[in-house]
Amino acid sequence: MLLLALDTATPAVTVALHDGTAVLASSSQVDARRHGELLLPAVDRVLTEAGLTLDAVTGIVVGIGPGPYTGLRVGLMTADTFGLALGVPVYGLCTLDGLAYAADIEKGPFVVATDARRKEVYWAMYADSRTRVTDPAVDRPADITERVAGLPAVGAGALLYPDTFPSAHEPEHVSAAALASLAAEKLAAGEELPAPRPLYLRRPDAQVPKNYKVVTPK
Repeated sequence: MLLLALDTATPAVTVALHDGTAVLASSSQVDARRHGELLLPAVDRVLTEAGLTLDAVTGIVVGIGPGPYTGLRVGLMTADTFGLALGVPVYGLCTLDGLAYAADIEKGPFVVATDARRKEVYWAMYADSRTRVTDPAVDRPADITERVAGLPAVGAGALLYPDTFPSAHEPEHVSAAALASLAAEKLAAGEELPAPRPLYLRRPDAQVPKNYKVVTPK
């Protein structure tokens, strides 16, 4: 097994290689505006560090969000392209699950929350680092204060809103190393992973104006 994992659902552009036993190499850079520019060089960097070539990869793991439309689709399209070019399976994993897996919380419940912009967070609740107990959702922090009261929280969304998440701590962003390790663990146990399809949870910011007037030549 050689898994290439990547995620662009948060401001972190993160890539890792996992051989089924351990992470061989990883790279993470935080830049919310340069996912497309940074992702492929990061893939090349981790392959070089591990002394491997792309054709050695046996599977692709990609974070499916939730996340903003523009950033999220960079990782998903890249994963699909690699899968088609190499003829290998592409597996999806919820980005929040990767954060939960990396969190230093031995026992839940706890919350993972990422920044959804518009003064909202993407979030979910976990029984432990491997078990999500609610579907991913997008809400204003003030609207979920009672539901998450008293629970530890991780992620950039939790760190942004201390009134709702007073026990927030790192990791701030997801790491592909955590996604790869979680995927390898699940695959070894015979678990089925989600399809590599995006969890947007809301419509993209860019939309065609409602009163758009089409002008065609006569």
